[in-house]
Amino acid sequence: MIVNIKILVAAHKNYVMPADQTLYLPVFVGKALHPDVNQTFQGDNTGDNISEKNSHYNELTAVYWAWKNLDADAVGLVHYRRYLSKSGKKDLKQILNRQQAEALLADHDIILPTKRHYYIETNYSHYVHAHHHAPLDLAEKIITQDYPAYSAAFKTVMQRRSAHMFNMFVMKRRPFNEYCQWLFDILGKVEQQLDMTDYNTYEARVYGFISERLLDVWLLQNTQYKTCEVPFVFMEKQNWFKKGGTFLKRKLLPQYK
Repeated sequence: MIVNIKILVAAHKNYVMPADQTLYLPVFVGKALHPDVNQTFQGDNTGDNISEKNSHYNELTAVYWAWKNLDADAVGLVHYRRYLSKSGKKDLKQILNRQQAEALLADHDIILPTKRHYYIETNYSHYVHAHHHAPLDLAEKIITQDYPAYSAAFKTVMQRRSAHMFNMFVMKRRPFNEYCQWLFDILGKVEQQLDMTDYNTYEARVYGFISERLLDVWLLQNTQYKTCEVPFVFMEKQNWFKKGGTFLKRKLLPQYK
């Protein structure tokens, strides 16, 4: 029976948080880099942590902190502006609640956000049109060398036109531990070999970007774990005209070769 569920809310600034903080745990990511910004949220810089790497690992510093330090039967991650919500409404009062999470985890091991569909892009082409291709190619090389059983899954996922994005999930403890062991081992090896000399501040967030693509690789190889999907909602207004323009620029004028 799943008794203790903790869903981390990754945040890098002060922001309104869900009322139920027995379920939702606000975590200030990169606390080691910004010790004075917030004194209320849990910092990701206690115990065994990689808080100082937040500018490269994004919200994964919260995931790592939870893996190493948090005692819970199930662990999840959402973002301060992006949540799982069965209602699909932009309302903090209607995000995934404890009763819903417990009901889903009674029959499943992992809760995921609904997939994003790209239609005219594969997961690989979508990535390389937006980012340097070297980190993702290096991740594939490391998987092939050190986790060969995942090699076919990597190729399959990269050719798909949909993916579970945003590093969002709720996992029972066993799959969470196994996923983190696999993920952070791969990312650590990429980090050892990757030259980011010419990367700007945005592209330096590379390990967060890679991990978004690796989640489905791990899921495809570990089909013993039952999954389900819940809609995700972005709490603020989005400029779809701007997003569409950015997509076209990336598709027609890729800045990274």
